[in-house]
Amino acid sequence: MTPQILFYIIIGILIAKFLFDTIIDALNAKHFNDAIPEELQGVYNNEEYLKSQAYKKENYRFSLYVSIVSTLATLVFFMLDGFAFVDELARNFSENNIIITLIFFGIIMFASDILTLPLSYYKTFVIEEKYGFNKTSKKTFVLDKLKGWMMTIIIGGGILALITWFYQLTTTNFWIYTWVLVTVFSLFMNLFYSKLIVPLFNKQSPLEEGDLKNAIESFAKKIGFKLDNIFVIDGSKRSTKANAYFSGFGAQKRITLYDTLINDLETDEIVAVLAHEVGHYKKKHIIYNLLLSTLLTGFTFYILSLMVGSLILSQALGVQITSFHIGLIAFGILYSPISEITSLFMNMLSRKFEYQADDYAKYNFAAEPLISALKKLSKNSLSNLTPSNLYVKIHYSHPTLLKRILNLKK
Repeated sequence: MTPQILFYIIIGILIAKFLFDTIIDALNAKHFNDAIPEELQGVYNNEEYLKSQAYKKENYRFSLYVSIVSTLATLVFFMLDGFAFVDELARNFSENNIIITLIFFGIIMFASDILTLPLSYYKTFVIEEKYGFNKTSKKTFVLDKLKGWMMTIIIGGGILALITWFYQLTTTNFWIYTWVLVTVFSLFMNLFYSKLIVPLFNKQSPLEEGDLKNAIESFAKKIGFKLDNIFVIDGSKRSTKANAYFSGFGAQKRITLYDTLINDLETDEIVAVLAHEVGHYKKKHIIYNLLLSTLLTGFTFYILSLMVGSLILSQALGVQITSFHIGLIAFGILYSPISEITSLFMNMLSRKFEYQADDYAKYNFAAEPLISALKKLSKNSLSNLTPSNLYVKIHYSHPTLLKRILNLKK
């Protein structure tokens, strides 16, 4: 295969992905005005339903615009040998391959972030503001961006430097060391993310004494589940949307409740949501997800090791010498169809896990409080109650509200 043919394949994949996503989104948009199923009557009143439709349509139009602009910009960048230009620029700073790789990806990622900054600003301060969701101040928006860059430089840069070093030392076998590194890092983050990363962006505090804590402790005692770490996070600092999540395992397990969740739901509804999260832990979903993601990561790195050293990959993007960082870019695009397939599988598994967690809450607490909680959460986030089945299969990690309610009522 010649570099030119490989270049056309890469361009073809980019265009095919754009067309596929655009068609799937358009098919989903056709269902925006579908009648609400009988089981979901009452989630919205007429005014709220019209507002939810407007929100869906505005987000769809905005996403389509962003997709068109980003795809065109990417294609132009490829056509003008943009990667070769950035590669040459990076090599002007150093002859060390690790430093060259860090500078190369630093330029790419920083430039991309700067270019998309106006779109992110518009999404937050125009669309989310218009529909009453945004609580982010401009100061918080800027600080979040700066903190994100800092974490990318320190954590992302550190991991990338080690991967590049592994490649220099072992070439074809670097994937084994990289796999181990990423696995250890993923495990560490799963255990300590809430303690180390979340505090950089949000305040967390132990759940205060009161009726809610008593109800949670009563439920935990009933199911024989030791739950010492229940935290409240100031999600209202950025949005009115509510959430709850379970993280860690063993001594590091904790449940985090958004303050918006506590404000929006009744005590029994919050306990039902917590019972769902405990269900994930009891069913070992966190462990299964870690194991599966580890296997998929290993497979990806192995395939990468077979391709990244190819001169053709570099030449396809306009660089005439074998280059690890250019190979990473080309591989990422060539591998994306496989990534889409594995994503389908992971989403399907995730939806199955959600049903299992719902069942756990139903049998160990009650179904009705969870149903009413899910309805309130969907209403408050102006969720789409009538997505297309194909869109759900491709993009949803959770079942639709309708299917969750039907399952809970069995």
